[in-house]
Amino acid sequence: MTGILSIVGLQASVDDKEVLKGVNLTLKPGEIHAIMGPNGSGKSTLSNVIMGHPKYEVTGGDVQFDGESILDLEPNERSLNGLFLAFQYPKEITGITLEEFLLAAHRAKQKHLHPDRPGILPFRFQKLLKEKMEMLKIDEKFMTRYLNHGFSGGEKKKAEILQMAILNPRVAILDETDSGLDVDALKVVCESVKAVQNASEEPMTILMVTHYQRILKYLEPDYVHVMKHGKIVKSGEKEFAR
Repeated sequence: MTGILSIVGLQASVDDKEVLKGVNLTLKPGEIHAIMGPNGSGKSTLSNVIMGHPKYEVTGGDVQFDGESILDLEPNERSLNGLFLAFQYPKEITGITLEEFLLAAHRAKQKHLHPDRPGILPFRFQKLLKEKMEMLKIDEKFMTRYLNHGFSGGEKKKAEILQMAILNPRVAILDETDSGLDVDALKVVCESVKAVQNASEEPMTILMVTHYQRILKYLEPDYVHVMKHGKIVKSGEKEFAR
C-alpha cells in the first residue's frame, strides 16, 4: 500500500531561521502516527508546513498527497483535497456561529468534490450537524454560539473535532490537541477522535503532535516518531514511546 501523505527531505525556515532540516515520513491510509520531541524540535512547524502556513518558507524537499506535490497549493486548496489541521490554540471568532461556520466549510468541500450538485440546504445540514454533535456528545446549544467564543479549552478542542467530523478529511493533523486539557477532557477528546475516524467513509489517517505520553494511552498510535533539531531521529511502534 502506498503512502497517502509522503514527506521527502523537507526543509523549511521561518524568519530566515532553518527549522526543518530534512524530514522524511510516510503515512499510509488508516494509520495513526505520533510525533514527539522537545520544544523547538520542529513538530508544530511540520504541521504548519504540511498545511501551507504562509509564515513558513519551504527551502527543500517535498510534501506529496496521493503522489502529487502540494507545495504550490494554498491552505484552503489543501483542505479541499482532504487535509485537515486541528489547531493547538483554536481562534475565537465573534459574529459567526459554530453552525454558520461549519455550513460554509461543508458547502465549500462539497462544491469542490461535486461541482455540479447544489449546496446542501440549511435544514438538511442542521440534521447532519446534530447527528455529529450527538456522536461527539456536544450540546446542541453550541450551534448558536459564536465560534469558540467563551469556550473552555476542552470545548474548543471538541469543536475542532466536530469540524473534522463535518469535513471528513483523508488525513487529519492534530497539533498538540492534548495541550491544556485535564485527564477527563483529554479522554473525551480522544474518544471523539476515534469516533470520527471509525465513522469515516474511507480510511482516515491521523498524524498527532504531542509532548506527552498520556494521549497515547487513549489514542494508540501505530507508529511513534521522535523529532530533534528539525529531523526525525528515531521511529518505532507504540511501545517505543515509553
